[in-house]
Amino acid sequence: MTAAKKSSSKKTAESYDGFSADERSAMKERAKELKAAKAKEDGEAAVLEKIAGLPEAERAIAERLHALVKASAPELTAKTYYGMPAYARDGKIVCFLQPASKFGTRYSTFGFEAPANLDDGSMWPTHFALTKLTAADEKKLGALIKQAVS
Repeated sequence: MTAAKKSSSKKTAESYDGFSADERSAMKERAKELKAAKAKEDGEAAVLEKIAGLPEAERAIAERLHALVKASAPELTAKTYYGMPAYARDGKIVCFLQPASKFGTRYSTFGFEAPANLDDGSMWPTHFALTKLTAADEKKLGALIKQAVS
């Protein structure tokens, strides 16, 4: 193999078809989650571990959201989703928190997946940017979480 081919191969391996290191890491975490689900591992413990590992400001938001989901929709089970705290019904993700630190973004997001019952006409929001949680924010999100599982 020539030096040019070695360099080209190395570069391809590093870029991995356009996925960033954070994206590759999330995919690896998802593979671990699928194995853990087969082994019936405790999703709640995994979510609490992820929350505990977040930077302080994000951890405060994640802890409040975790409590909010548990209070608003106790039928949802906690599990990780691509390494993020998430909540599922019948094994399908209903809502999740994507911390800003996960992909180096400006703000965290709280999102709802397709199983969430949020349909409102032909267009409705499914992700919310979060920099902090006020009492009004918690009330609004709590209502959406309840609606999502209704």
